[in-house]
Amino acid sequence: MPPLRMSGTGPEAEEPEYAGRYRLEGRLGSGGMGVVHLARSASGLPLAVKVVHAEYAVDPEFRARFRQEVAAARLVSGAFTAPVVDADPDDERPWMATLCIPGPTLAERVKRNGPLSPDEVRRLAAGLAEALRDIHRAGVVHRDLKPSNVLLAEDGPKVIDFGISRPYDSELRTETGKLIGTPPFMAPEQFQRPREVGPAADVFALASLLVHAATGRGPFESESPYIVAYQVVHNEPELAGVPEDLVPLILACLAKDPADRPTPDAIMARLMHASPVSPVSPVSPAAPTPPAPFAPRVPEQRNSAPVPVAEPAGSTEPAEASEASLPRKARLRRRNRWIAAAAVAVVTLAAAGGYWALHEVGGLHRPSGSHPTPMGAAWQPWETSVRADAAGDGEVRAGFCTYGKSALYCSARGVSAARIRPGDGEVAWRREVAGGSARPGDGAPSAPVVSGGLVHVLAPDGRRLSALDPVSGEPRWTRDVSAFRGRVYHAGDTVLLVAADGVVTAVDGATNKERWHHGLPGHSNPVFSSYGTGPAYAVTPSPDGRRTRIVALDPVRGTTLWQRTAEGNLTAVGAGPGGVLHLSAADADTRVSAVVTYDPAARREHRVPFGAPVAATSVVAHGGSVYVLSSDGGLTAFTTTAGSKPSARLWRLDTSVANASALVADDDRLYFSAADGRLLAVDTVRGTLLGQTSPRLARAGRGYLELLPAPVAADGKVFGAAPDGTVFAVDAGSPSRWR
Repeated sequence: MPPLRMSGTGPEAEEPEYAGRYRLEGRLGSGGMGVVHLARSASGLPLAVKVVHAEYAVDPEFRARFRQEVAAARLVSGAFTAPVVDADPDDERPWMATLCIPGPTLAERVKRNGPLSPDEVRRLAAGLAEALRDIHRAGVVHRDLKPSNVLLAEDGPKVIDFGISRPYDSELRTETGKLIGTPPFMAPEQFQRPREVGPAADVFALASLLVHAATGRGPFESESPYIVAYQVVHNEPELAGVPEDLVPLILACLAKDPADRPTPDAIMARLMHASPVSPVSPVSPAAPTPPAPFAPRVPEQRNSAPVPVAEPAGSTEPAEASEASLPRKARLRRRNRWIAAAAVAVVTLAAAGGYWALHEVGGLHRPSGSHPTPMGAAWQPWETSVRADAAGDGEVRAGFCTYGKSALYCSARGVSAARIRPGDGEVAWRREVAGGSARPGDGAPSAPVVSGGLVHVLAPDGRRLSALDPVSGEPRWTRDVSAFRGRVYHAGDTVLLVAADGVVTAVDGATNKERWHHGLPGHSNPVFSSYGTGPAYAVTPSPDGRRTRIVALDPVRGTTLWQRTAEGNLTAVGAGPGGVLHLSAADADTRVSAVVTYDPAARREHRVPFGAPVAATSVVAHGGSVYVLSSDGGLTAFTTTAGSKPSARLWRLDTSVANASALVADDDRLYFSAADGRLLAVDTVRGTLLGQTSPRLARAGRGYLELLPAPVAADGKVFGAAPDGTVFAVDAGSPSRWR
């Protein structure tokens, strides 16, 4: 298909001009998996043609899923859906054409004009119940019924987007272990028992959708999808504002047990006795603008995962204030105070394609077998808290740790640094932040750094760098670094401070004395990386991302060891023997597309492209390989010496962890943490999960962390830090025995 040139730099800057025999006249909408174009049939009927992104077209599993979508859409084509006109899931760029139905989605209608009237909600309920009856009669479960997947056409609501639906007898879902959906409109079983999801899940979603139509919000509401998932599984719905005569029906549809929910036929029967209702208007008569033409929806990146849900230890609400006496927002805040303790348990609602190593809720998969224990029988795993007030003030208080001078040093909100003995977890000393807590707006604390024999701590506001005595915790020196706005880097025993004009000031980590001061040609705002005691690497991509300037510096003298300009938007991810530098290359969408290795001794660059770009959350190089953890929870190993092989991929492991810490490599292991406090260990040779600890959630506070603490591997142990404030140590030699 010849390309149709379009403006922009995104992945669809060059799009196909035809899908099969249909000429694509213009773009109607786009999403995570594809683009919807306007086209016309031979008789002139307007069509919505969905064309899959090129990157997914090369994925055999995605093709199988798209083929299933086409089959499901054809099965249910009728009065309540957008009929399929043509499709070719086996084309170079798979596509599907449906009738283009004018009218806004329910999401657009509510956003533009506010909640529907009670009569319109009843009419919507009847129309969608009819639609579900026909969809289920065809043997299909939609699994993603939500406001953006319901069209308000002139002749009634239409259900669209069968991208994650499946026939009852489909085995694709069981084989892949995938779960995809949108948390506010997912049923409890979609989080708990995804292999058992059936038609009743669509009934639950219908009820959630009706609450949204009547009130502009869902029955379970929070800014955090983790809290929403917990509420769906455990809480009663919030139905204030729903028409009173519909409340019993909606409560029945929102039953936690699928067997207790009515069928679509039963819903229609209960609605038959209601008063005559007016149709659901695509746009309210009072709207200042006419209805916009329908832009068919393409599936968005959806959250997915069966969710292990932990019960809160108990409510600590004051008895004197009843729930009913509080305003709705206050009730939600009050409820969420203790719900958030389990919010981080409902972690890793993975992006589309996420995988879970769980047999059932609460049943964590642990590989069998054991590994020699290097430390002897005398040592025992331990856990402690960085903060003295372990009971907590309700705030998330995870610790960020580092190892040096034979001890573990950690920081947390309200604690600038604490020394923890690695043998038994005893806190030797603790220095609290002035005032006892970080100020609002301060970011997550950074881990202390051992430099020049002292423990360096950056203040929460980034204005002061302090060096503490490792034994006593008393300050040795303090430096005002406010002018550098957080651009503070450590390279061995040297502190590198980068000014706004790019000039670098190097300071002795032991004495606070200046070592050198100068700029780096070609680096307006260098970002430094350092690995062990070797060079400091300044890596600066050009504004257009086409080239990257790399300089290796001696951090003590400030002299240039080597410099190079390489193609692409590069980021340093590790260094190997002989000063070999490993970098990752990113495409225009910031996905990792290749690994670049530069050997300064041989002055040779080696580039290993990936078969398909990866949306990475963490990348680390170790032992001739690069490991990439992606946003869907996939952990992939790539070789840096693939030569002419068509693919650099060594193995892929589906970890189930979408919200994870940075990867840490040590010997033949990879370690990382999940947002529920689990610590996971992976064999770098075989790509297998060696073990994981249990979640640590008992004292978790409000909210969730945007940056999760990375584990620390040292002295035959692995130290983890959980969101509940726990710092713990486990034996690195026996992950299968972790608890």
